[in-house]
Amino acid sequence: MQVTPLTPAIGALVEGVDLSQGVSADLAEALRQALLKHQVIFFEDQHLTPVQHRDFAARFGPLHTHPLYPGVPEAPELFILDNHAGNPTDNDAWHTDVTFIETPPMGSILYAKSLPPSGGDTIWANMKAAYEALSPTFQDFLSGLDAVHDFARGFPQRGIVANAAGAEKHARAMAEHPPVLHPVVRTHPETGEDGLFVNFGFTERIKGLRRKESDAILGMLFEHVTKPEFQVRWRWSDNAIAFWDNRVTQHYAVNDYLPARRVMNRATILGERPFHRSRKPAPALAAE
Repeated sequence: MQVTPLTPAIGALVEGVDLSQGVSADLAEALRQALLKHQVIFFEDQHLTPVQHRDFAARFGPLHTHPLYPGVPEAPELFILDNHAGNPTDNDAWHTDVTFIETPPMGSILYAKSLPPSGGDTIWANMKAAYEALSPTFQDFLSGLDAVHDFARGFPQRGIVANAAGAEKHARAMAEHPPVLHPVVRTHPETGEDGLFVNFGFTERIKGLRRKESDAILGMLFEHVTKPEFQVRWRWSDNAIAFWDNRVTQHYAVNDYLPARRVMNRATILGERPFHRSRKPAPALAAE
């Protein structure tokens, strides 16, 4: 296995691995270490069935089933992102996956099934680097805060995904996913390093601040994380795979290919409850 960094901050290409042959314990550990070091790792020219894709992801933890997106028939734990003129993407905003639950994913594995002639890249950003670029005084301030993450912010009732899923399914998902609290600065459970853990997609407000204060701080952070110095941009090829550490990254699906079609399958690996090393875990929001 060869691992080649793509930028100084984030991203590496993994070569010499055929994931269709199965993933041994040794290979899984080597990939985990590469993921921890580079935050997102990429594989080219992999030929996996949906079941193989699911089983590869399951080597790293239990899988999350998304409450709205359609599942893959052969492996319902996977879901389909099928975007075209009649179903434009909703992922063209910076976000960290599924932070609207108490135990957000540790990672996601995205597999390119059908690509547009050009465009459709995905960009990832390193939240450890983004945090470390802030002043020490601001770091300390943010480390004492919790933020509200809300399913309804990312999937509004009249949004693209909600409309495709149907009103009944969306209403059930809303009822099952009330807002949750997570620390604004999260300590990575494996590396022990701190990183920002707020994202435009799901973070609604900072607890304990007035709305204007919260909006000002979140607006600044949402802009800050988009600096090119924190990023890697991946140009997809047929049958390529991206595996990212959801605990320390955000990503953005570039929406520049319509009316062409782009089809991806994604597996999402559940993680643990976010925490900051100097504080107790955030309380349940209902206990406010």
